[in-house]
Amino acid sequence: MEEKGLKVILHASAFFAPCLVPIAFFLLIKDEEIKRLSIQALLFQFVMWVLVGVGAVLSATIVLAIIGIPMIVVFGLMGIIVPIIGIINALQDVHWEYPIVGKWI
Repeated sequence: MEEKGLKVILHASAFFAPCLVPIAFFLLIKDEEIKRLSIQALLFQFVMWVLVGVGAVLSATIVLAIIGIPMIVVFGLMGIIVPIIGIINALQDVHWEYPIVGKWI
């Protein structure tokens, strides 16, 4: 499969297998750009889960719900919108990195 198709599958995997596909691509694909993107996708999903979890814990208390509920909404939407942006950029063959974790890798 060509590189564009692999990138689209990698970004779309956030909706059906957010951990399995990036790990499989990292282990099975030889292309360095796909490996880097797979690690970014996996880290991005992990960071989003942690931030939504922190928001959920904060929203459990009445005083901190002012911070927790917006965190859940913002980071939950980011977990949906960012992979869609990645799919669009992959289809257009534009170099793109995940926000937050893109500079880590």
